[in-house]
Amino acid sequence: MKLFSISAAAGLLLSSSMGFAQVTPSHESVEGSFPAKPYSPYANRTIPERPLWGDTHLHTGLSLDAGAFGNILGPDDAWRFAKGEQVTSSTGQPLRLSRPLDWMVLTDHTDLMGFAPDLQAGKPGVLADPKGLEWYEGYSEGGEAAAKAAFDIITNFSQMTLPEVLLESYSPGADAFAFTWEKIVQAAETHNDPGKFTAFIGFEWTSVPKGFNLHRNVMLRDGPVRALQVVPPVTQPPYGNTDPKSLYQWLEDYQAKTGGRAVAFAHNGNLSNGWMFPTEETYHGGKVDEEYVKNRAKWEPHYEVTQIKGDGEAHPYLSPDDEFADYENWDVGNLDITQLKTDDMLGGEYAREALKLGLALEAKFGVNPYKFGMGGATDSHTSLATAEEENYFGKSVSAEPSATRVLHPFVESELGSFEGHTLVASGYTAVWATDNTRSAIFDAFKRKETYATTGPRIALRFFGGWDFDEDDLRTRMPADIGYTKGVPMGSDLRPRESDAAPSFMVYALRDPIGANLDRVQVVKGWMEADGSLKERVYDVVWSDAREPGSDGKLPPVGNTVDMEAATWTNTIGASELATIWTDPDFDPAESAFYYVRVLEIPTPRWVLYDKVRYNLELPEEAELIHQERAYSSPIWYSPS
Repeated sequence: MKLFSISAAAGLLLSSSMGFAQVTPSHESVEGSFPAKPYSPYANRTIPERPLWGDTHLHTGLSLDAGAFGNILGPDDAWRFAKGEQVTSSTGQPLRLSRPLDWMVLTDHTDLMGFAPDLQAGKPGVLADPKGLEWYEGYSEGGEAAAKAAFDIITNFSQMTLPEVLLESYSPGADAFAFTWEKIVQAAETHNDPGKFTAFIGFEWTSVPKGFNLHRNVMLRDGPVRALQVVPPVTQPPYGNTDPKSLYQWLEDYQAKTGGRAVAFAHNGNLSNGWMFPTEETYHGGKVDEEYVKNRAKWEPHYEVTQIKGDGEAHPYLSPDDEFADYENWDVGNLDITQLKTDDMLGGEYAREALKLGLALEAKFGVNPYKFGMGGATDSHTSLATAEEENYFGKSVSAEPSATRVLHPFVESELGSFEGHTLVASGYTAVWATDNTRSAIFDAFKRKETYATTGPRIALRFFGGWDFDEDDLRTRMPADIGYTKGVPMGSDLRPRESDAAPSFMVYALRDPIGANLDRVQVVKGWMEADGSLKERVYDVVWSDAREPGSDGKLPPVGNTVDMEAATWTNTIGASELATIWTDPDFDPAESAFYYVRVLEIPTPRWVLYDKVRYNLELPEEAELIHQERAYSSPIWYSPS
């Protein structure tokens, strides 16, 4: 009976289905079957609605170098400061941000994790080693002796000559290392407040062979349940390796073991002396082959394009026709200036050039290893994520506000120096995420829907498609049209279905407490049929009644900076800029990328604020004003 009932029911359902298939409902009969579009344009929205601001790169006193230079603030202080609370710096100065951040990744160095606090405290295990005792005595004496001890620690780290007993005591397998990692993980969990503030668990993998900066930061999507199943990797042998391949393997193992997710992102290619974006051979003797490009594309979807140690978007040598390519360049040498820079190194160091090189590698291997999104960070070693010019607390404790910090070199060797006045108050990353949670922000990083700024919180939308037109600007809700008719920053253009050239919709809105906007530019890079790589910068929309000159260049916006008061007025520029731009030079046979660069009107650098506050006499070469900017993640086009 039971089988008969099932068969009968199936037959009834089949006959009913056949009957339905033969019915064609009228328009009137189904008119009320679907819900009407809600009157409220914000109801039922699933798109990211506002940029979430954060810092992907910050160090506390737990980091070897930060602690050696006197940072006594730990993770709890860093998290509280990022969330908008007032804290006291290591030099005893009260400070807070003008506005809280929405999220942050705390990235203490993994090598010798736990050593710096023990050095500061004079723990017996540190003092038992002759070098440890020497460093402690220098640190305790303060002043020049402390600075000498700190530089000696960093030199021994760079040259891989750290005392064996100290290395063993503060590397994976040691209690101090494990307990420090647990402290980092638990602090992030304590301050993580889904929906209000997101605290990411992360670390910096500090590869710096012979002073060539190959550092990567790692961000985990996960909480302590997964993070505490592992300890982070290091670079000092025999416990670690400076080859990025070893980091990729750690990431692979982490995901396989825990079921979690992680990404890595490099920074300061400008200090790698050409090794950050290789095309033939890697620093460690490997080949840029199919395995390399696949691993890099998989694990590094993001690049830190601007930060304290120089802006890494472009360089005048590589982009001689770009009048704005000389922004805050650091091109003296490698990280510790043990090797000076030569022009042939620059091509492997800057983001725009890497994006072009990626097109060539994709043509060769079918995978683009440099198809990354853009972001900014501070890399501050003070525990303080300050990227505002008037509120800038320096790279390290020695560069916190004082009457002399502008005058002291950041790094100096017999070959040259990075002068103190060249440090950059930069930067932040904006993320277009659907929620302020680890999962939503991490997923935005993976799809590259991020952009970098050098500090100001400029709101930026960038969409690419095939049929945007001027009517699409007749809205105060550009994202509704942008996501429907096109794709957002970080994406591939949808397949081309007509003879049209790609069109792009750009909206930029000034920081509410910042400077007006000068212009919006689209930077295009492409590969021609003969394999040559090209670029062009287009001014696509600008403020004030300016017209390009006979050379095609737009005149400067002007300058309202008050040099005596370290301020400016928003009497020039625009509060917002928007346009639809179609590529006038499009060739459907050529692979290409497009990204947006937004420029503010000129404003004071932190150096000018210090000059006014302390009545300083500055070096003639010190730049006192500049044009802050934002860089979107690219949109890519491929003929295939």
